Amino acid sequence: MDISDLLKQGNMGNISPEKLNFLMQFANQQHSNNAREMASELTKAASSAKSNGIEFSESERDLMIDILKQNMSEEERKKTDMIISLMKNIKKH
Repeated sequence: MDISDLLKQGNMGNISPEKLNFLMQFANQQHSNNAREMASELTKAASSAKSNGIEFSESERDLMIDILKQNMSEEERKKTDMIISLMKNIKKH
């Protein structure tokens, strides 16, 4: 699945050109297939975006996570989903 398929799934047709460009660049980078390293990659991407004046909505962050999960094994995807779920629960409290 490529970025355009992910954008269609996420109903992100109205995403700004700056965000779309950032996401396209992010999608084209080499990413780890490891759930533990994913958090580091997301943190770096968020920092880079913020330094360029770009902030992402929750659905846009979910899209970035989906990009990272594309080449993961099923086991690593499950680990990633568990990590994300825990982070969302912690954020709620």
